[in-house]
Amino acid sequence: MLKKIVIANRGEIALRILRACKELKIKTVAVHSSADRYLKHVLLADETICIGPAALIESYLNIPAIISAAEITAAEGIHPGYGFLSENADFAEKVERSGFIFIGPKSETIRLMGDKISAIATMKKVGIPCIPGSNGPLTDNIKNNIAIANQIGYPVIIKASGTGGGRGMRVVHDEKNLEENIFMTRVEAKASCNNSTIYMEKFLKNLRHIEIQILADGQGNAIYLPERDCSMQRRHQKVVEEAPAPGIKMEIRKKIGEQCVNACLNINYRGAGTFEFLYENDKFYFIEMNTRIQVEHPVTEMITGVDLIKEQLKIASGLPLLIQQKNIKIHGNSIECRINAEDSNTFLPSPGKITHLHIPGGLGIRWESHIYTGYTVPSYYDSLIGKLITYGETREIAIIRMKNALSELIIDGIKTNIALQQNIMDDHNFLKGGTNIHYLEKKIKNKK
Repeated sequence: MLKKIVIANRGEIALRILRACKELKIKTVAVHSSADRYLKHVLLADETICIGPAALIESYLNIPAIISAAEITAAEGIHPGYGFLSENADFAEKVERSGFIFIGPKSETIRLMGDKISAIATMKKVGIPCIPGSNGPLTDNIKNNIAIANQIGYPVIIKASGTGGGRGMRVVHDEKNLEENIFMTRVEAKASCNNSTIYMEKFLKNLRHIEIQILADGQGNAIYLPERDCSMQRRHQKVVEEAPAPGIKMEIRKKIGEQCVNACLNINYRGAGTFEFLYENDKFYFIEMNTRIQVEHPVTEMITGVDLIKEQLKIASGLPLLIQQKNIKIHGNSIECRINAEDSNTFLPSPGKITHLHIPGGLGIRWESHIYTGYTVPSYYDSLIGKLITYGETREIAIIRMKNALSELIIDGIKTNIALQQNIMDDHNFLKGGTNIHYLEKKIKNKK
């Protein structure tokens, strides 16, 4: 087992990693920016090192500083959490070359799956269903691009190969707008991740966002866990997640899960990962693989009893995956609401000092957050300040508990999206289950 690791992240995921390390008796080193010196995990870690000022490029994206922190503290591994450098193949490679363990997949795997075009090609080879598309990057030849779009059939969606989080995507409904949208997507992709490669896919209208969590040890063992429904989104950003997904038949879950396991074994995957799919009429269409832990991992943990972070750490320590597929059972339902420091109506960020915090409790309630009374939410980072998770023997009970928990959650001093989450929990179509990825966006637009 690893003896000491660097936690190369911030916020609730850094605290989540620290707690798992404590259970496994692994010492922790919290690296942080000057703006984050009072983060909860920084205050609780065994050792702390400031790696730079508030700006991301000078702190949490500062690869030499992070590796130096591992060297100075004699850490053995580096856990990247999610976001930041978690899916940066160059970072993983530099960690490995510096003699440390990257707590995640091998750098070549991250590189393979980080490029959506190569990821789709790989999935097609192992039989994972994919959306009809350009089967490769688009060129600057507009005539060829028009021909590809006509062959696929409008509407089509132009996607950046190297971006994530919903960035670099544009829907095109007719030929006259194709060239402009290809150009704009390419510019956005270049600016976002210095990779201007883009591709084209068929735009399917009534889709849900369903993802499959996997664990693999890189030693020939892999399992899948019950799917998560992440369809409640705004501007391609997830707002509410739940597990299992409403209405997915057992045989369909089993089939796609086994296909994901087969894919992991084929690419010799190591660690936790998530296959993301668009789902329509009992059919799955692969869109990407996230080679890291997900924000929404707690809902999977709640219905399976599997601690995904601890499994990551065990696998990184070289231990074989001991959990077998036959041991994975679904117990009840779980829902997660992302709590953001933002206005529920305008969605503008709301940094500032938290003057009062009251956390809900009771059976089946879980709160994952780094905030506390007196903590100042900085303006430099993502607006996510907490995740409220509920569990119930049925989906209805999980929703009722979420409603109660949201009514008890008090965060004064800043604005939050609690009101939006309450609105979603009262929504008639959400209560029925199975809403598509466009539903929340339309709901918000109609409200205005």
